[in-house]
Amino acid sequence: MNIKLEGYLDVPASRWSVVLTALETHTEKTRAEAGCIKFDVTPCSEVEHRLLVSELFVDQTSFDAHQTRAGNSDWAKISAGIPRHYEITEVSV
Repeated sequence: MNIKLEGYLDVPASRWSVVLTALETHTEKTRAEAGCIKFDVTPCSEVEHRLLVSELFVDQTSFDAHQTRAGNSDWAKISAGIPRHYEITEVSV
């Protein structure tokens, strides 16, 4: 089963530009990971400073590896303390 993550982050206005800059590298590294099918993080057109997150990985192992890598990255440090509102589900694609 594939692992799908959908949700959002509400980034404080004071951190918006720094988070967006770090997001570029985070996105590149994530899309290069084995097992990453889809990784999109885009600004919401309806809520200011909200990033919409959509991820899809081939399996739980790939998703877990991503979480480990991301948790030890510059992205984790820069986005620390920003609440995540995510739903993680198993899907078959």
